[in-house]
Amino acid sequence: MTLTELMETLPYGPAPEAAQPALDWLKAHKGKFRLFIGGKWRDPALKEWFVTQNPANGQKLAEVAQAGPADVDEAVKAARKALAPWKETPGHVRARYLYALARQVQKHARLFAVLETLDNGKPIRETRDIDIPLVARHFYYHAGWAQLMESELPGYEPVGVVGQIIPWNFPLLMLAWKIAPALAMGNTVVLKPAEFTPLTALLFAEICQHIGLPPGVVNILTGDGSTGAALVEHPGVDKIAFTGSTEVGRLIRKATAGSGKKLSLELGGKSPFLVFEDADLDSAVEGVVDAIWFNQGQVCCAGSRLLVQEGIAEKMYAKLRARMEKLRCGDPLDKAVDIGAIVAPVQLQKIQQLVQKGVDEGAELWQPSWAVPSEGCFYPPTLFTQVAPASTIAQEEIFGPVLAALTFRTPEEAVRLANNTRYGLAASIWSEDINLALDIATQIKAGTIWINSTNLFDAASGFGGYRESGFGREGGKEGLWEYVKKAQSPKPKAQGPTTKAPSKTGTKETPIQASAMSLRPAIDRTAKLFIGGKQARPDSGYSKAVYGPDGRLLGEVGLGNRKDIRNAVEAARAAFEGWRKTPAHNKAQILYFLAENLSERAEEFARRLTEQTGQDGRAEVEAALEALFTAAAWADKYEGVVHPTPIRNVTLAIPEPIGVMGILCPDDQPLLALAKLAGTALAMGNTLVVVPSPVAPLTATDFYQVLETSDVPAGTFNIVTGERDELAKTLAEHDDVDAVWYAGPQAGRALVERASAGNMKRTWTLPESGALPDFDEILRQATQVKNIWVPYGA
Repeated sequence: MTLTELMETLPYGPAPEAAQPALDWLKAHKGKFRLFIGGKWRDPALKEWFVTQNPANGQKLAEVAQAGPADVDEAVKAARKALAPWKETPGHVRARYLYALARQVQKHARLFAVLETLDNGKPIRETRDIDIPLVARHFYYHAGWAQLMESELPGYEPVGVVGQIIPWNFPLLMLAWKIAPALAMGNTVVLKPAEFTPLTALLFAEICQHIGLPPGVVNILTGDGSTGAALVEHPGVDKIAFTGSTEVGRLIRKATAGSGKKLSLELGGKSPFLVFEDADLDSAVEGVVDAIWFNQGQVCCAGSRLLVQEGIAEKMYAKLRARMEKLRCGDPLDKAVDIGAIVAPVQLQKIQQLVQKGVDEGAELWQPSWAVPSEGCFYPPTLFTQVAPASTIAQEEIFGPVLAALTFRTPEEAVRLANNTRYGLAASIWSEDINLALDIATQIKAGTIWINSTNLFDAASGFGGYRESGFGREGGKEGLWEYVKKAQSPKPKAQGPTTKAPSKTGTKETPIQASAMSLRPAIDRTAKLFIGGKQARPDSGYSKAVYGPDGRLLGEVGLGNRKDIRNAVEAARAAFEGWRKTPAHNKAQILYFLAENLSERAEEFARRLTEQTGQDGRAEVEAALEALFTAAAWADKYEGVVHPTPIRNVTLAIPEPIGVMGILCPDDQPLLALAKLAGTALAMGNTLVVVPSPVAPLTATDFYQVLETSDVPAGTFNIVTGERDELAKTLAEHDDVDAVWYAGPQAGRALVERASAGNMKRTWTLPESGALPDFDEILRQATQVKNIWVPYGA
């Protein structure tokens, strides 16, 4: 080729990154890696090994140990042994260790990057310029939180031994996301990397040894899904943190149900990429490239659904096809390559099957004219147009370089299409109208929203999903709460009535003397359910007797059933959007008014409480009034923050209501539970289906009379009395319920957690009696953080 031809065509020549340092590292270990337990390398108890391969060429990289149950047990024991001294290590000292890990990652950045590319198949540009710098950033950032934990998280302590299971798409970055906050907060870790990509985790174990990290603080177990299952089920693990598919997350939710283990799940996604007619289309096209062809589309938050306003759709598609034609797919170690290899043949086969499904269902397929390499696991960038919203490729996570395009006409239709998914991990919005973009951002049900940008990540900003994309956050201060718990206090804080009912001697409550009045029977009162702002008879037609501590019959309440729960959930869902959008000041005023009206009937409620509980009802009424005032106070003061992400960007972390919540109240403190738990959830913008105390439900049937007179919008606060565990199961299984709080016995807690796996709703389980949680915990459980990234500057 002549110089003139070169200047005209500007072809890309090969620009390979040297693989030899990584290969030398593998050779130094004789191509065989053991388990890292208690600061030492050990052979697996099963004496079994598996092969990890380079997906770009199918060549063997190394043999890796297969950990079994005995190895999991040893690792958990090592972590447990290390926990007490690590927990007591001063925050400044933990910060030094995290700082050292960050420095070691930087010192060996090239080795980590090349090894990651060899093991995973992603382009070297991505591992070198994105993944590894972010790994170091997470350890630096969390070194700061280790230093500040004592002053900024007073009253909290580490959860304990944490089991962490990470995926193959970002092997080292996911390790950093999980290990850095866990160590910063004083936990010890047993981490299982993905079977396909274990090598950088093993290199990380070496640098843990190199910096002198205390033995047992970090343990690395390689293996397949059975290793992860053994870790999840181990009774010595206090928390499980998992990133992976929704299907596996559902299994983990069921496996940990009732165990008391803390759980955070970052699961699948089907993220929308919205392009409005006023968007900069050239920038949007580059955004699409980043959103779906970054890491071969093997990204949980990949923008795999392109939603384009109808008037610009064809122009957008033309630009996109032209750009796709120029993408380069090939050797991941070539610095000029855009798209590397799919991680394994099984994943490639899944992509091929789903693409064929899209063709069979009538979507229009387009791929570039060039061919992918025949050797290795490669798949070309793929665009589907004429996609139906309900089609498989628009609903199912493909986890490959496949984009499904749909059109919309109005912003309202765009929001409906964006939310037409069971997932809720991320979204991108492209518009030059910032007012429109921010308005749409508040309506999309996803944990991260990027405006005129995509796939932006930083340690200072939390990341996590809504709905079946999981729960919990990683990164930012919001991510720290996953790794701490309330410190045990030797003297529990009194929260409610603790004294017995006062003697009637000397009070005005003297029995009525025999008279004509006393000969008349009392008017029988029918305590109903409260659904959609109205009193309603139970569908079952049955009632339940309520007795006092002395065995005296106090009254009857309706026995709610599945149909009553269905009606209550429908009412709560219908009320949610209106209540969510109600200004915080107005929510506060309604809660204050609720307290005002309750105060007017304080003596009546006090008597009812005393009858049901045998405790001082007046004290509980006062505690409930204070709780309602506190909930009202937080309604317009539980604020978001602006994260200091290190780019020209405003990253808004906004606490949002979860949605429709089921709250099953504890046995005791029936009025305080309604005021503190339900009142706070209401203040945060949620709508509620409340199952009151099974021991003292008459307080709730009195309370709905207060609701009726306090401007509480119909459907926001629904009350269904009945058998707690029967109703709990129905609420936990209901796909239109977003969260369930359950206070009850251990068997009921296990039931709720297990049943919630159907749509991966959030759960919070509490004992059936005793002190209620503090407001800071209730506020966090009643909200989910949405991070909105807004770039600025020319």
